[in-house]
Amino acid sequence: MALNLLLVWLINALALLALPYLVPSVQVDSFYTALIAALLLGFVNSLIRPLIVLLTLPVTVLTLGLFIFVINGLLFWFVASFVKGFSVAGFWSAFFGAIVYALISWAASALVFRRRIVVLRRDEIR
Repeated sequence: MALNLLLVWLINALALLALPYLVPSVQVDSFYTALIAALLLGFVNSLIRPLIVLLTLPVTVLTLGLFIFVINGLLFWFVASFVKGFSVAGFWSAFFGAIVYALISWAASALVFRRRIVVLRRDEIR
């Protein structure tokens, strides 16, 4: 369990290191900075994000869930304002950076943690 958590942290840090190549207005200075930023992003997404999503639920429902992307971008920008060596040029950079970061993280996690889905037909269950 702890090994999986460390592996996810490492994957997220590597995703942050790859991000400036795809979104040039996001800068990460070093691997150490990426590790710290990935750790803070994890804490913010697990502790602060649920509260913000709950408080902005009416707006999220009115926008059919698209406001979640705004929340993700703002939290990404928020973390970048605290970590020295991790910089985001502005809101739109944070908005698109958060989307690309999530996609890179998801793809890398899917490659590392391959989960096999087994579908059984009803006649095979017996």
